Amino acid sequence: MSRLRIVVDRLADWQPYYPSEDLISADAFLALDGAAAADDATHVINLCANLDYLETGYYVSLLAQARDQRVLPSVETLNQLSRKALIDMQLAAIDPLLMELNKRGVLAGDAFTLRVFFGECREPELQRLARRLFERLPHPLLEARFERRQSVWRLARLKPLALTALQSGEEDLFATALNRHSTRVWRTPRARRRYRFDLAILVDPQEALPPSNRGAIKRFIRAGRRLGIDVNLITHRDAGRLAEFDALFIRETTRLDHHTYRMAKKAEHEGLVVIDDPQSILRCTNKIFLHELLGTHRIPAPRGQLLYRGDMDRLDEKLAHLEYPLVLKVPDGAFSKGVVKIRSREELVAEAPKLFESSALLLLQEWLPTDFDWRIGVLDGQMLFASRYYMARGHWQIYDHSSGKTRSGGFTTHDLSEVPPPVVKAALRATRLIGNGLYGVDLKQIGDRVVVIEVNDNPNLDAGVEDAVLKDTLYDRVMAVFLKRMERQLEHKPR
Repeated sequence: MSRLRIVVDRLADWQPYYPSEDLISADAFLALDGAAAADDATHVINLCANLDYLETGYYVSLLAQARDQRVLPSVETLNQLSRKALIDMQLAAIDPLLMELNKRGVLAGDAFTLRVFFGECREPELQRLARRLFERLPHPLLEARFERRQSVWRLARLKPLALTALQSGEEDLFATALNRHSTRVWRTPRARRRYRFDLAILVDPQEALPPSNRGAIKRFIRAGRRLGIDVNLITHRDAGRLAEFDALFIRETTRLDHHTYRMAKKAEHEGLVVIDDPQSILRCTNKIFLHELLGTHRIPAPRGQLLYRGDMDRLDEKLAHLEYPLVLKVPDGAFSKGVVKIRSREELVAEAPKLFESSALLLLQEWLPTDFDWRIGVLDGQMLFASRYYMARGHWQIYDHSSGKTRSGGFTTHDLSEVPPPVVKAALRATRLIGNGLYGVDLKQIGDRVVVIEVNDNPNLDAGVEDAVLKDTLYDRVMAVFLKRMERQLEHKPR
């Protein structure tokens, strides 16, 4: 349903470029009635020259946001660009990249200027730097000045660049970058009407163990388009494009100190429907948080104990109610990594310091040997799938990393009616504490006892595994939840 407006100071400023029906002058944009403007377009690219506080360009972004439109640059970005201290704070993360480029001999001399067009630049060797600038401070046209000071490269100046300041070669690059940034600028009206909503699926093509394999991704795309949702694949390099979409579906393994969490936060800020939402990532990623959360709400979980670095001198006291063997876990481990089986006090003394190098707190839990774990998929508060993940052959975990190569056990996927009621009850109770997103609850059943091992915010949905029972219906259900939420967002959009 997205429609774009490109705002320029004067229509003549667009003369070097292909004519576009999306073009509008700043005066005409500011004169629009608010409700009519909001209906007319949902996305705005502000190319005005004067973006200073309370000047014309500033008001274009301000009114666009007031009209509930997604605008580039946002008022927040303009405010950051107006203050050097805020720029430095926002761009501190580029320092390691500058060091890397310097070591590789990419940066010559004592200063250079880089012009960035929607995250792209003329110099291929500086493309990563251009993309990083755009991701941190999303703005259509930026000019950055870098200087070498005492052998260290630093950002000396960053400012918006006027459209009329582009040279002939840069005009071609700008047009190409704009086209890539928002293909809907060049779509015909018929193409625009084909889909009601736009959804981005975040993937990492290089990830060894992605949450969804290629077959599943293809099925998500087909399911979305059957429901009137245009589904596009993006990577972390497309963070600056998030405002183009109505929803974000993260199909890359999530971590807190990672672009997946930052992109979820940014998408949520832009008003997108997001799965996994930032709160779910925050709550599920840390096993210590889950241990405390489940205990507080009396949801059955393995008996356990938090271990501080300073507790190593009083282990007997701390572990008085636990018996070996035990399982020692780092807070943010995934795919059975960062989990160690502890058979004795001596092993604990030997292994704990290694894990304490990455975390001040560890989780020590009773070892509950089973042939398989239940994995209950929950979406929007309802069961989505039920699988059993079996332990790797000759190993006590589902994933075995001991040989240098990752091995995993088998699986079976079951009709939802085959799942024992206590397993269903525990899974749904656990996810209600997290949110209403997409979760994979791992549980063990030992006789009549059912315990929640963990709640995953980014569960696997693989073709041939989790969809073995529902087939295409599984993907339809996921896309239907996105559709319902995007329609709800549209209903509550101010008129």
